[in-house]
Amino acid sequence: MIRLLVRRSIDASYLTSDPARELDGLRDGDAGWWLRGTGDAADAREVEGVFSASSRSTVVGYDVVVAAPRPVSILVALDPEHAGAVVAAHRASVAAAIDYLEQRALVVRDRRGGEDLDIAAQWKSMVGFTHGVNRHGEPHLHDHVLVGAGPEGASHGLDSRALFAHVPAADALYRSSLRHEVARRTAWVAWRSFNAVELVAGLDEGYRALWGGHHDERGEKRHWERRDATRSWAQDRTRYEAQGVVPAPQPRTTLDEHAFAGALEGRYDVARRHLVEAWANATVFGQSPADLQRSLDELFPQLAGARGVRELTVGVGEARMVGIVRERGPRPLRHDEFAQWTQRSRDRSWSRADLSR
Repeated sequence: MIRLLVRRSIDASYLTSDPARELDGLRDGDAGWWLRGTGDAADAREVEGVFSASSRSTVVGYDVVVAAPRPVSILVALDPEHAGAVVAAHRASVAAAIDYLEQRALVVRDRRGGEDLDIAAQWKSMVGFTHGVNRHGEPHLHDHVLVGAGPEGASHGLDSRALFAHVPAADALYRSSLRHEVARRTAWVAWRSFNAVELVAGLDEGYRALWGGHHDERGEKRHWERRDATRSWAQDRTRYEAQGVVPAPQPRTTLDEHAFAGALEGRYDVARRHLVEAWANATVFGQSPADLQRSLDELFPQLAGARGVRELTVGVGEARMVGIVRERGPRPLRHDEFAQWTQRSRDRSWSRADLSR
């Protein structure tokens, strides 16, 4: 899940003072990392340098909180062998989601000749802080990504409406990427049900009940050591009660065409960000973010350059034309296969044989 928190102070000590040692040995480097560039982000002054504001706003930036679904976080506590790979999968997916926001949501609104223009913008720098527990010591893999409100080289601040409008698409893209990366890097398979529940194949639901993440009290901030976290998780597991495993579907398709089409139901028009969200959520076992976006740009070339909040749109009927596309065989859907399937729903000339091939 992605939450966008407004920052009105450049003070980043809450994050720079927490080394997040509960993940020591599982991640590459320290808790802080630069999403563009190399090296750890340990210097508070450098971190605070990512913030910037326009002369007309008190907002200096945003804290983009990116949290892994509960079952994926639980893998960090249950499987020491693959825990590091899970953290790496999370960071790769965080980077993909933030890159999407920068490419598609960062615009500066400018008025010229009586017309509002959305001018593409870029963040000066982006810094993330990866943590592995919540305030109650439960496994909770998440990142705080700090970015500025004033884009590099622009005199105006970002159009915050566009940023917030694209968060649902970035969130869906993150989770789709995470499912893909977990399967690529570990022995686990993460998947998403038709009812929008994120799951891990073979992981008993008793662990979700054990570490549910919901408490009446917020809890106190604590700096955990790795040994303390693992000891606490081991003690928690003495209270574990099996509740059963939700069976995963056969990995036959990349896209659940019913989930994709259903996500667009009831809309008057469809922008590219709506397609990204619907498509990413319909990739049951995830998909590479690059392949996902390339597929959409090939299917909807008129929307390929869309950004900001005033995007071009297509009708729901045209957007749902890929709802009848099924995977042909037990393999991932390749982006270069879409050309032969487009427009099939326009004249309804497709047959049941087409869908079963």
